[in-house]
Amino acid sequence: MSLALNTFAENANMQTDKLLESLSVFVDTVRAGGFSAVARQRGLVASSIARQIDALEADLQVALFMRSTRSLKPTKAGELLFHRAVRILDELADTRSEIAIFDREVQGLLQISCLPTFGRRYVLPCLSKLLEKHLGLRVELDLTEKLTNPNIERQDAAIRFGEQPDSKLIGMRISMQRYVVCAAPAYLHRYGVPATLQDFHGHRLIDKRHRASALGWREIMGRHRLEQTAYVFECDDFEALRIAAIAGSGIARLPDWVVGPDVREGVLRELSVDGIPSEPTGIYLLRALPKPSAKLIAFAECLQEVIGSPPVWEC
Repeated sequence: MSLALNTFAENANMQTDKLLESLSVFVDTVRAGGFSAVARQRGLVASSIARQIDALEADLQVALFMRSTRSLKPTKAGELLFHRAVRILDELADTRSEIAIFDREVQGLLQISCLPTFGRRYVLPCLSKLLEKHLGLRVELDLTEKLTNPNIERQDAAIRFGEQPDSKLIGMRISMQRYVVCAAPAYLHRYGVPATLQDFHGHRLIDKRHRASALGWREIMGRHRLEQTAYVFECDDFEALRIAAIAGSGIARLPDWVVGPDVREGVLRELSVDGIPSEPTGIYLLRALPKPSAKLIAFAECLQEVIGSPPVWEC
């Protein structure tokens, strides 16, 4: 095992940050006793965590876990690595704490990207507070439908929605969202209230532009129902879709942070439709660097205050 550890540490193909991330994932997995809990903490899927452990075992050339359908227990080699990894990570954390004084000031340039509607409603009020409080802070806010990568774009963080694919980015969950099927009362009075997917025959749908979303009506309705419905309005902007729904143009499926206040006020009516998923998913602040800067921590805390718990959009 010692020889394997030395080989692992000297492996030139594994960068230091990747090594530390692998050890961190391994330690969390031992403590959690499974991949799913670690994946939820990091805003990833369980298969992504499993692949990181597989890669770690391949580098060490030794099995770290005894796996079964019911349990995940460390081997003797895994127990040894766990104790050493905990010591390494703790010492590194202590060292970082000692030098953190050099990065405690909320100042400099903060670069963030997010969806336009979310940015205007929740990020801008947060930034106004930060800029007033921290006079040395500057902000570049990229309001875009594109899934920007903070590592490639050299941003501090990107706000993403829903379960995240396998990624080297580090996720911090800032809130939860759920998708709401809704329509204006006038539309429902005219066309009726669908209760199942079969009831959508003859209805008019408002949809996110297909290439911009994997959560649109087409994925939900299925190919066999496409000819039974009319897509009367498609757009890549959530605010435009919301306005169309309020105007009575059709039925929309939008995040509650877009239409929650409208549902509470009765401007839109939420529909409960069998066969359409409505499980909550996370809203994440994704960054590339292992250690968040003081300005990013301040932004995350301020954004969570603006959103509230439960979220201000909850309906």
